[in-house]
Amino acid sequence: MATVNEITTNMESKMHKSVDALKVDLAAMRSGRATPALLDRLTVDYYGTPTPIPQVASVTVPEPRVILIKPWEKNMVKEICKAIQTSDLGLNPNTDGVSIRLNLPQMTEDRRKEMVKVVKKKVEEYRVIVRNLRRDANDAVKKIEKAKEITEDEAKKAQDTIQKTTDKLMKDVDAVGAAKEKEVMEI
Repeated sequence: MATVNEITTNMESKMHKSVDALKVDLAAMRSGRATPALLDRLTVDYYGTPTPIPQVASVTVPEPRVILIKPWEKNMVKEICKAIQTSDLGLNPNTDGVSIRLNLPQMTEDRRKEMVKVVKKKVEEYRVIVRNLRRDANDAVKKIEKAKEITEDEAKKAQDTIQKTTDKLMKDVDAVGAAKEKEVMEI
């Protein structure tokens, strides 16, 4: 059976990975500002393999509301344009045959409020993940306590540590969400 230290370390590691995953999820969401991360989840057919756009082109942000995509192979321009048009980004690519420009229009107040709701929903999903990890760790501690591998005091101390770690990571999740909400509401 796992030791208390292994249980808490494992739980903390998983919680940190959850916070990192939330950051990645939120980075891929559109806000008022252009960011290459918007294209991370879009894939194109590259010689029969679905490949993320950043792996077949250089993606830069020359201006605050413009994303410039320069495919490394000319034949990828049409594929990338098609992927962007069929995505849920709601963007229309402009191409000169060599590169692709994405102009991000200013989001309306309603659209920004809608995006904030989506951010809040995502943050809540990750809060649930963190709480589930806490529950699993507490269950594991109770199990080894029941097996008489640790004393009741050690179990209580371990559960306190688990709760403190959970509280700290919940604050991190909330901070990541608040930062994204602020970014979305920025004009």
